[in-house]
Order: sequence, then structure tokens, then C-alpha cells
Amino acid sequence: MFRNDYVLRMIDDMTQMIAKVFDLKKERKFTEALWEIDELLSTRFFMNSRLLNSLPTEEITNMCTFGDAVESDKLQGVAYLLFEEGKIYSEQGQIDEGLTRYMKALHLFLVADHHGANNELINLPHQIQNILKAVDGYRLPLRTELLLYAYQEKVGNYAEAENGLFRLLEQGGIDPEEGLLFYERLKEKDDERLEQGRLPRSELGEGLMEIKQRIL
Repeated sequence: MFRNDYVLRMIDDMTQMIAKVFDLKKERKFTEALWEIDELLSTRFFMNSRLLNSLPTEEITNMCTFGDAVESDKLQGVAYLLFEEGKIYSEQGQIDEGLTRYMKALHLFLVADHHGANNELINLPHQIQNILKAVDGYRLPLRTELLLYAYQEKVGNYAEAENGLFRLLEQGGIDPEEGLLFYERLKEKDDERLEQGRLPRSELGEGLMEIKQRIL
């Protein structure tokens, strides 16, 4: 019950904050908008923007861990605020500042999902898709790329998962044997599901052949 109450208050606070931030951005009061986010980070998550942006994602995850369990809903809340902060910097033309926050937020979103975050609280799949659009064209850190590869396969975006697999292979971030296992898993899917994932069985075979050539 305590956990549920905490999560509901967190979502209510974020909803109110985002409404304020939206109005402030319309008035181009960007500094005030950033203050609103920082205030919520301090009161709800016991962090602040400067601390959050100075820490690696592993330490942020540790701060959202109780015992051995990652508090995934808390983590996705932190990621959400980072994403909103990144939007403000980007709207001011501070592209690098925005991009840094996008990258960190994406990683934390994916970690939260991996640890069972409630997808309905802030529509996590939608947030991930939006942030992927924001970082389109930029190279992701390998750790983030690995999480994204696993996420895309899990949600059935098989073509995107395959793209991620080959990006990882090009960077030496994954064992080619994992590529074989990926295609073996997909071979068990029915044709309709593969079509929905935009990786029809004919293309599946082509990818499998390429992986085998890399191993030989």
C-alpha cells in the first residue's frame, strides 16, 4: 500500500509539474521551467539536477535501489524528468546539453523497463519511442545499445532488434554467437508475428546467413 501511495503521489506531482513547465515554455521562461523540474527532483526523489547530471547511470540506478531490488517506477520517474529537462535545453538551442540528458534518460528508461516498471504510469513505451526519435542519428553508448537490443526484441520490434544487433556486432559489443541465438528465437515465431515485427521469414534467413559468415 505504501509503495502504491508513493507511486501515485509521484505521478500526480509530475503531472502538475509538466503542466507548469508547458506553460512556462510557451512563455519562453526556460530558467523557471528548469527550476520546476529541479524542485520536484529534490522533493520527490531527494536529488537535484546538478547531481543527477554528474552521476553515471549505474550510480543513479543504485540510488533507486532498495536492498537488491531496483525501484523501477522511481527510476522511470527520474528518467522522465531528465527527458523533460533535455527538451528545455534543446528548445533553447543548447543541443549538446539536451542530447546528454536524452542519452542518460533513455538508458534509465530501459533499465526501468528491464526491472519490471509499470508501463502505464507514464506510458513508458511511448516515452521510449519519443526519446529514440530525439536521439535518432546519434551513436548510443554500448551499454545502452545492449539494453535497447533486448528491449526491441521483447516488445516484438524484430527489425529494430536486428538493426541493433548488427550495430553491436560492428562495435564488438556482442558475441556473434548471440546473433545465432537471436535468429533461433525468432525462427520459433509464427509468420504473422514476424510480419508485424517487420522482419519476415525470408529476411530472417538472410540475416542468419550473414551471422554465420561472420562466425566462420
